[in-house]
Amino acid sequence: MESLAQDLETMIRTPLHDDHVARMREIGHETVFHAGDAVQEIGEVVDRFVYVLDGEIEAIDPITGERYGNASLGPSQFFGDITFLHGGRATLGARAAQDTKALVVDRVEMLQLMSEIPEMSDIVITVFAARRRRQIEKEGGSLTLIGMDRDRHIRAIRAFAARNRIPYRTLDLDDGEAGEIAKSCSLAPKEPAVVFGRDQVIDDPTPRKIAQLFGLDLDLDADEVHDVLIVGGGPGGIAAAVYAGAEGLSALVVEDATIGGQAGTSSRIENYMGFPTGISGADLCWRGEVQAMKFGARFAVPRRASSLAPQPGGGFCVTLDDGTETCARAVVIATGVQYRRLPLDRLEELEGAGIYYAATDVEARFCRGTNAVIVGGGNSAGQAAMFLSRYACCVHLLVRGDSLADSMSSYLSGRLEADPGIRIRYNSEIAELEGDSKLTGLRLKGSGVEDGDDRIDSAACFIMVGAAPNTDWLAGQVEVDGKGFVLTGDAVGRDSPYATSAEGIFAVGDVRAGSVKRVASSVGEGSVVISRVWDHVNRVREDEAASDAA
Repeated sequence: MESLAQDLETMIRTPLHDDHVARMREIGHETVFHAGDAVQEIGEVVDRFVYVLDGEIEAIDPITGERYGNASLGPSQFFGDITFLHGGRATLGARAAQDTKALVVDRVEMLQLMSEIPEMSDIVITVFAARRRRQIEKEGGSLTLIGMDRDRHIRAIRAFAARNRIPYRTLDLDDGEAGEIAKSCSLAPKEPAVVFGRDQVIDDPTPRKIAQLFGLDLDLDADEVHDVLIVGGGPGGIAAAVYAGAEGLSALVVEDATIGGQAGTSSRIENYMGFPTGISGADLCWRGEVQAMKFGARFAVPRRASSLAPQPGGGFCVTLDDGTETCARAVVIATGVQYRRLPLDRLEELEGAGIYYAATDVEARFCRGTNAVIVGGGNSAGQAAMFLSRYACCVHLLVRGDSLADSMSSYLSGRLEADPGIRIRYNSEIAELEGDSKLTGLRLKGSGVEDGDDRIDSAACFIMVGAAPNTDWLAGQVEVDGKGFVLTGDAVGRDSPYATSAEGIFAVGDVRAGSVKRVASSVGEGSVVISRVWDHVNRVREDEAASDAA
């Protein structure tokens, strides 16, 4: 299966060309780092590109303070990872291993140069992405999560980090190193904790705090007017960002959870063109995010849109959940859908402690040595069953109807029926959840449930029963159908299938009424809509110019 980037251990090194270096000299300057000097401190904003001319730079392990593996850079190599694209905070520090002469270029100017020389951009981004992959796979990040198996809040942090491809490592409370960290950071012994670097304890950790720590949430300027504000970071929103940036539009993507949306929770997508061996939804969307950032699009995560209002002079302002306002000439609604909850007692109490809405590597570890239960009969449920069957003793797929034919692709239903590790239980539903602080089992009901076979011992239940559109924040600014999906095109008298009832507001992907609920369809809609966004933005700019002239 395809991954998020190339493997740094096996990829062929391609150095920057001499003319690339010559162009960098025009906008950069030479700097000498003496042996032991810091080149980049962990947690600092990444605001420059460092290219080694002579000497040696080493990456620093954020835990030990020593050299990170064999990460040593010599002449013609450059320091950094994908954080450079969005100006986030460094996940690894670096220092001069010996007296080193380097060419240093301001980040903004370097990004402009990369946009002018695509061959140069390809080399830099390929290396940066591969370095991020190695950090993730080697668990060599600066973020340490202690006690995840016993604390749902730490599990939420891990899920956020994993799906946003933030490097991290985990320690059990009984691990000796966890005890050492607790002592050095003055923590209570055997208490869950989140630590950044060697000794920075994150008090009352939340995904938002982790995003701030890594510079993902962005400081938004209320006076800045974007060409297009894309609300939602799923496949449709990411595709819109890629094409907006490629067309020279200033684009901001606001996402309330993790980049990838519902598609990002898919463990394996096999029917997306170009990936014959499959790719996880999170890896596919992360690649798209990197591509969009390459063209200048920005992402703010996690930031939830709470209201939308038109402005008297044209354009729109969106108020975010923290009260921040951000404005744009056009808006693309790509908020997708939110998971439906089952009407079960104590469901919310057990969410994150045995009840899950996604099946990725993060959740799969809780299925080892137990039965996994999946509720749903669609493709997401089927993909989850195939994935989790590699970890669980048995996967029980609960289907409310008596067939999968109407809700699942035939290739997938055939695999499920042939897999000895998967039991499909038709006409079956959950009647009751069992367990105190965490899920321990489920009671079943339905015509397909036989006497004596109405209970499953399980510590992991995955609910995948459809979703409702995320449109409450629109507050009547655009027309929606009876189920809350945004009406577009002919339904509201527009000549574009993605135009809503409000001029300058567009909708793509699952949130749009009548859309095909597939990743490829959302990507296509997000790509195509930008041509109409471009037309609208140009008209608004012309009106702004005329107003200024008057």
